[in-house]
Amino acid sequence: MSQVQLSLKGRALRLLSAREHSRAELERKLAGFEEEPGTLKCVLDELQAKGFISEQRVIESVLHRRAAKLGTARVKHELQGKGLDPQAVAQAMSQLQLSEHERALAVWQKKFGSPPNSHLETARQIRFLAARGFSAEAIRKIVKGPASA
Repeated sequence: MSQVQLSLKGRALRLLSAREHSRAELERKLAGFEEEPGTLKCVLDELQAKGFISEQRVIESVLHRRAAKLGTARVKHELQGKGLDPQAVAQAMSQLQLSEHERALAVWQKKFGSPPNSHLETARQIRFLAARGFSAEAIRKIVKGPASA
């Protein structure tokens, strides 16, 4: 691209073309480029009115990209970090909670595939699943033995 400065709208559209961003994320990323106070708010209002910024699409995008590998707690933390409406995040988490055990089992099988054979291995498997944000209940059922879950 030439030396021409991108406008705030151009920068916002470039960010949105890479992936979905929440309004709060765009505000954080573009605040340093705002030359006149209030222009960023106007640009974001316009983009939101035209449907370029959508909280629901951000939530769906994160769920699609991250839910298969991460537990509900980690996905929730990621969504909250994007500055989304707490009620919308809570609703998405209630849906995600239903598949917590199946997702944890799939991650566990891919990484380990067999029950732990020592206390050290048990602790390692528990830490692995906990670091990915899976619930203690799901972890306990899986590490105890997938057949008994």
